[in-house]
Amino acid sequence: MRTAFVTGSSGFIGYFVSLALLRSGWRVVGIDSLSNYYDPNLKLERQSQLCAYGEFSIVNEKLEAPQALMSLFKEHRPEVVIHLAAQAGVRHSIDVPRAYLDANIIGTFELLEAARAFPPAHMLMASSSSIFGANSEMPYKEADKVDTQMSFYAATKKATENMAHSYAHLYQLPTTMFRFFTIYGPWGRPDMAYFKFTKSILNGDPIDVYNHGKMQRDFTYVDDLVRAIIALVDAVPDPHNPVTNDSVSPVAPFRTVNIGNAAPVSLMDFIAAIETACGQEAIKAFLPIQPGDVPATWADTTLLQTLIGKQHSTPVSEGLQHFVDWYRVFYNV
Repeated sequence: MRTAFVTGSSGFIGYFVSLALLRSGWRVVGIDSLSNYYDPNLKLERQSQLCAYGEFSIVNEKLEAPQALMSLFKEHRPEVVIHLAAQAGVRHSIDVPRAYLDANIIGTFELLEAARAFPPAHMLMASSSSIFGANSEMPYKEADKVDTQMSFYAATKKATENMAHSYAHLYQLPTTMFRFFTIYGPWGRPDMAYFKFTKSILNGDPIDVYNHGKMQRDFTYVDDLVRAIIALVDAVPDPHNPVTNDSVSPVAPFRTVNIGNAAPVSLMDFIAAIETACGQEAIKAFLPIQPGDVPATWADTTLLQTLIGKQHSTPVSEGLQHFVDWYRVFYNV
């Protein structure tokens, strides 16, 4: 039985990745700090569902806690590491930057040190589309220069990419960094726009529409993301055997991969899909763009398709209907 170590296993994406691995016959060791950035009860509910599986074990601890990860790696010797834990949120990083330094940079450092001591066969680590920052040429490609991050959150994610590359080079740790593009779906994070929109619409409250609605996002349904991550587990980067259009480093077993829907949707169309799923129209308050935000994202997924084949892309209307249906049941609305 293969063992995977999943950080942030009680988080939105970590929950679904852990669930998919367990259902596929893996043994999963999870770690999660259960931070109060959003309601910990949602994280505890996800965690309780994972604990129903006999091959799942969990430690509730911060990644940055000294020696915590080293002890877990020594005990479990994971074959695969999937690093999803992070302090998320572009806007929150403006107010509380130290939380991002601790969780994202120091936490990732502790993970890399544990992997150096007890090397897994493959490290898969989450980055973000936010690292593309002020880049205006789209769709975003893995080979694009990414030096203009517009939030501290994005800067910490770019830093973790650089840190991971150095460890991949120095210690021959095969590493794949995947760049997420606006993930949404059931069990999602309450700080995300679609979650807030749904809550406000069903309550009859106004929603804040930034940049006067002139925004686009490459919205990616969580099931599509998880399938891609699981498929990438065995796509180990090898600088001596690159694939077509590869982003693999010339000096390390290290690769970056975009995971997105490759089809940007306007914010107003996204809101319209939520309105349809809710069965009522939103009261809209149009506002300027927020600091640190970018007006558009769009993933080039050519490399992803080369590595794992063409994957199903869930239409936004379908994905949002799944979310609203879950929301109504979970919150008894």
